[in-house]
Amino acid sequence: MHVLRLCSVFEPPAAADGAGLDARTARFDPIGGMQNHTAALTRCLDAQGHSQTVLTSRLGGPRRSTGQGAGALVHRTGVRTRRARQLWALAALPRALSRGAAPVDVVHGHQGEDLATLVLARLAARRHRCPLVVTVHCSVGHTLTAHSLHARMVRAVGGLIERSTLRRADAVVVLTERTAAALRADGVPAGRINVIPSGFEPTLFERAPGTAAHDRPRIGYVGRLAAQKRADLLVTAFGAMREEADLVVVGDGPERDRVHALIRASPAADRISTSGFVEHSAVPGVLASLDLLVLPSAYEEMGSVLVEAMVAGLPVVASDVGGIPEVVRHGETGLLVPPGDVPALTAALDRLVADRELRARLAAGARERSRDYSWPHLSTRVADVYRQVRGGEPALTVPA
Repeated sequence: MHVLRLCSVFEPPAAADGAGLDARTARFDPIGGMQNHTAALTRCLDAQGHSQTVLTSRLGGPRRSTGQGAGALVHRTGVRTRRARQLWALAALPRALSRGAAPVDVVHGHQGEDLATLVLARLAARRHRCPLVVTVHCSVGHTLTAHSLHARMVRAVGGLIERSTLRRADAVVVLTERTAAALRADGVPAGRINVIPSGFEPTLFERAPGTAAHDRPRIGYVGRLAAQKRADLLVTAFGAMREEADLVVVGDGPERDRVHALIRASPAADRISTSGFVEHSAVPGVLASLDLLVLPSAYEEMGSVLVEAMVAGLPVVASDVGGIPEVVRHGETGLLVPPGDVPALTAALDRLVADRELRARLAAGARERSRDYSWPHLSTRVADVYRQVRGGEPALTVPA
């Protein structure tokens, strides 16, 4: 089938294709769960033989169209600005509505905090007279924490757009059962909701190097340096630890300058190292160099880096918020702490650093738990949803 997929963010072009990533491009948050999700799903659906047209924003990179695999074409469009990012959808509108040589069988919109994607997806589905599938990567009505005026406006207006679109969609894919329950309460028919989490690409981890020896346990943060992720809290908690360890902060984003300033001022600055953006293919190698991963998010739909950490056999310390508890089982694969609670985060880090046996037990549980999250398996469930909305076999849901 031919699927038109719309997503505000997508994996950045690899350096091998001639473009590479400069510092400005990296500042547009090119590393994150949604970017990796949309790209991994594209590769897996392509491997199944489905044709795909992917429309996404160019963020800090150039406008371009590139092929991916045997039957996918990725169009990057929009304006190169950090503000008014949702203008990418306006630039993508002509292509989304164009009726090319191959008819569109399904429109699949990926909703993050960029609500223009939902409007674009509804218009495209109406134009092509085909079913609409929406994956909710971040529910602005239920997951987004509204502290600033802008966030409160997004949540209020976006919540209305979200509910209206999801009630009309032929199928909705959510990452966690928590979000599924919230959408059912919003009036989205239960039979249209499919719980299919984000996953990992096995081939990436097959190539990952082995764990390197180091003097002290290594704590790591891997992801966007954005306000939602609260990497600043990790830096503060690390500086207050009793146990000695090293901290590695990998990522880039709008909070980079603030986080780096906190690192320089930390009493443990000499044991903290930083790395900017790394391509997703390098993440397994980064994880292999760590002893535990930390995700202190203020809000999170799921946290796909948690899955990759489990595949790498890393115990996790994460916020007890959003869909994280469906991925990280407290005391089995990691430790959960209240969001924003620095003393609790510090205590959890001290506990894991001091207790090698606990780390080993949680690591074994993490590896066992990760088996449920292989992308080749999960992508077949997404294809089942496509077949369902086209009048084929019922979709098979995957428990979170």
